[in-house]
Amino acid sequence: MRAPAIEVSGLRKRFGDFVAVDGISFSVARGEIFGLLGPNGAGKSTIIRMLCGILSPTEGTGVVAGHSISREPEEVRARIGYMSQKFSLYLDLTVAENLEFYGGIYGVAPEPLRERIAWALEMAGLGEQRDRLTGELSAGWRQRLALGCALLHEPEVVFLDEPTAGVDPISRRQFWAVIYDLASVGVTCLVTTHYLDEAERCGRVGLMFDGKLIALDSPERLKSAPEVGAMLEIECDQPGQALAVLQRSEAVRFARLHGALIHAAVRQTEGAIEAIGSALGAHGLSMLGAEIVRPTLEDVFVSLIREAEGAQSGAST
Repeated sequence: MRAPAIEVSGLRKRFGDFVAVDGISFSVARGEIFGLLGPNGAGKSTIIRMLCGILSPTEGTGVVAGHSISREPEEVRARIGYMSQKFSLYLDLTVAENLEFYGGIYGVAPEPLRERIAWALEMAGLGEQRDRLTGELSAGWRQRLALGCALLHEPEVVFLDEPTAGVDPISRRQFWAVIYDLASVGVTCLVTTHYLDEAERCGRVGLMFDGKLIALDSPERLKSAPEVGAMLEIECDQPGQALAVLQRSEAVRFARLHGALIHAAVRQTEGAIEAIGSALGAHGLSMLGAEIVRPTLEDVFVSLIREAEGAQSGAST
């Protein structure tokens, strides 16, 4: 069996008294699209910076492309591509000039670099934009160019930190088509995101909260997790007021808006619809319909965060 592209054990990062990443462990297979999902401040970017050899871990170990992030950070950086949250492009250079500049940084020889630049322009769909100033490009085009720059030296592993933040939906879909193409030829992709639809595109996804990895599995298996329990999808005439009522109901573990509907995780399935209808009726609200549905990934995430918050509250009392 081939060794994993990424292997992390007990990784922890402290900044003074603040623990940004709290003892996480996971592995990523070669050619896998692996996602880290979580809100801002969950620790996703800190993990990537440690795995790229930019930050030193306080504790724990990490191996990327066969090299230790602590003992061999230069070897790691030579084998990875990294696309940060912030644009690292030079806006006063043209598209081609940015590619030439980054190719030089990565040490790509002149002849192979010409071939790689041609490949990157075709991959990113930027052939007609090659002589255009980067500062004139839309956010979506800049993201594609940044990805092309990160791939010039043909890395084994690519780290994409919030790669589609602030990008329009069409550009996001096109960007993910490129990620699929990379994985199909064996490039390992680790992607951080706070978009649930992007997490659904990953082979496996780790849910991050407060520096901890609170769940890790494929999106499909996460949505089948027994911890979430039965989920009701409820249609009401006044969903905002109904949500406030259900959040106080003893029959409901948690409830949240799902578009114009309400998703409510109930403590037991039997009699749940009747109990919720009675609770709403007692406040003059009408339930127009209700059915048991499969939880969404957002339902799972909300459920796990509430459990984690409950555990923290219990530990502090």
